[in-house]
Amino acid sequence: MTTGISVGAPEAPSPVAVPAVRRRIRLPRSVKIVTGLTVLGIFLFLAIFGSVLSPYAPDAQSSTTVGTPQPPSAVHLLGTTSIQQDVLSQLLTGTRPIIVVAFLAGAIATLLSIVIGVSAGYFGGLIDDLLSMLINVSLVLPALPLLIVLTGFLGTSSSANDTLIALIIAVTGWAWGARVLRVQVLSLRNRDFVESARLIGERSWRIISFEIMPSLIPIIASSFLFTVIYAIGTYASLAYLGLISTAHWSWGTVLYWAQSEHAVQSGWWWWFLPAGLAIALLGTALALLNFGIDEFINPRLRSAGLSRKAARGAGLPRRFRLGLTPVTAQAIRNAAPDHAAPDHAAPGKEPTR
Repeated sequence: MTTGISVGAPEAPSPVAVPAVRRRIRLPRSVKIVTGLTVLGIFLFLAIFGSVLSPYAPDAQSSTTVGTPQPPSAVHLLGTTSIQQDVLSQLLTGTRPIIVVAFLAGAIATLLSIVIGVSAGYFGGLIDDLLSMLINVSLVLPALPLLIVLTGFLGTSSSANDTLIALIIAVTGWAWGARVLRVQVLSLRNRDFVESARLIGERSWRIISFEIMPSLIPIIASSFLFTVIYAIGTYASLAYLGLISTAHWSWGTVLYWAQSEHAVQSGWWWWFLPAGLAIALLGTALALLNFGIDEFINPRLRSAGLSRKAARGAGLPRRFRLGLTPVTAQAIRNAAPDHAAPDHAAPGKEPTR
């Protein structure tokens, strides 16, 4: 005899759980982030295996009699230099130094900005005054002359020290991130959740690590990406100016030799154009990642460019009402059913006016 009741039947999933899961996996679906990660992954692959994939040694000369750069051909896919060196091999070999220096400089500069900026904003008083003065002095110092002076101590040995170069670049690139973090911490240190942590006796390092730092993750990520872009341009510029050993191959070194031999004036585009495009593409990939992160954490940016159907499917309004934040607008929409019309009122009762 069946009772019509299924024992142990699985419950239907809550309708609220599906949008929550979709929101968690929306980040990889961003076109900007997917494109940025793809391009960055290609350059990381070349940085690891570029020396293995290069068909020739970057210094090898295929001929000692021809003195004119040869255009791209089946033997040399990106042509040759004036002394018949393979441009493709130089480009592949030079990928690793610029990736290592850029990301190492970005990590060091971001760490400095976190320590100095967060400490200045949280502790205040004399500590804030001293650290703010250090930040302001670093901001007003001209970066390029300082870099030229600092790299002058490296010499022109055949083996450039990439770690030391990254440290020098980081010294001139941490101040902007520290200033932004200081301002954000100033706005967070008197919030209720921080005051509650102080009242229960939490130590300062624990409050900073577990209460304040999670709110700063998007800013830290953005600061890191832009510092890496800055390091790429700075390292390429130093190599292009000949301040780094010309025997240490990088994209800037390729541009240095192309400029020295007047490749632009002579129309030898295959000598300088690939290295310039590589710098531009790597910087664009990192910028796309940063813009994708901004869209993910900012509802207004996240809904920009979406069709009405896509925005509705993502749970976002296509247009925000003027003067209302997205949170306020959503709260008004959620409260709308509470003000029911007279036909929804309970029978026998007049609607509330």
